[in-house]
Amino acid sequence: MRQLLASLVTLLAIGNLAVADTSAEVDIEAGRAKAQPCAACHGPTGLSPSGMFPHLAGQQASYLVKQMKDIREGRREVAQMAGQLDDFSDQDIRNVAAFYADQPPPLGQADPDETLVERGRALYRAGDLDERIPACSACHTPTGGGIGSAAYPAVAGQHPEYTIATLQAFAEGSRDNDPNGIMRDIAAKLSEEDMRALANYLLGLH
Repeated sequence: MRQLLASLVTLLAIGNLAVADTSAEVDIEAGRAKAQPCAACHGPTGLSPSGMFPHLAGQQASYLVKQMKDIREGRREVAQMAGQLDDFSDQDIRNVAAFYADQPPPLGQADPDETLVERGRALYRAGDLDERIPACSACHTPTGGGIGSAAYPAVAGQHPEYTIATLQAFAEGSRDNDPNGIMRDIAAKLSEEDMRALANYLLGLH
């Protein structure tokens, strides 16, 4: 629990920096123009046509700013994004983040399997005390919208394939740009079935 609290304090500090960045002037139309090449994977308005790539529509701008900067500066490796952000200035990143954040978020329909839904709901809303897994809703909010002031991402409506791949990457440590390792610690405690249940629950959360 102390580690979790320490992680949350660190995330809040980093989130404050991201929010300070996104509070600068932004140009959504300039962001729309700059994001045109991104449409091949993420869709024209940030609704990705493929489960391999995340929906960006309705995402917290502060989270997008952090992720784009981490990718551009090599703190997060995404093979498909190699070189894509090399010519993006900080202002470009803010503009693109503002554009995606301004778009209607994705809505999905979860698999109604009762066992799958109940496990996903339990993990998301209450966590698992025995496994020392905190409730996902503590950082991502009960509706999955995320918290912009802390750069916590929106997770509702996300492709299940992408959610599972992301949790696996955190669990394996191949993705490590989470402050203080908070997501790596949580994901490492999730079973494959837990990941599938969470991904399904998030798809239909709104």
